[in-house]
Amino acid sequence: MLKVIQILLVEDDNLDVIDVGRTLDKMAILYKMDVARNGEDALRLLSEKTDAGTELPDFIILDINMPKMNGFEFLEALRRREEWKDLRVFVLTTSGEKEDRLAAKDLGVAGYIVKPLKLNNPVSNDAFNLMIDLMNMRG
Repeated sequence: MLKVIQILLVEDDNLDVIDVGRTLDKMAILYKMDVARNGEDALRLLSEKTDAGTELPDFIILDINMPKMNGFEFLEALRRREEWKDLRVFVLTTSGEKEDRLAAKDLGVAGYIVKPLKLNNPVSNDAFNLMIDLMNMRG
């Protein structure tokens, strides 16, 4: 039986939400995706799943630049919680800045995907393929 991959997408831009869904669809991935519009919403969603004892996401796709609580603030909060500290996070951002990459790496991200997300962009493809390979190793 195929495993449905549980994804939490933390992204405030509707077009980027659509792009991620399209990319996953084109890769023929069986997934269920929850969308949080900022870091606060994502933490609330994870808390609800934890409290209810439901399955946590297999991985999180995280935008860095968001209102209320940005991606780095979310990562710091995520890593402080024992039950969430090992969740795999892939950063999806418009920033190719070296400082952002280093900050993300320091916070234990599994991959760094630069927007716009294009299937013909080998860097985006490599990061998404890495994400899928990691998922297949778990299942």
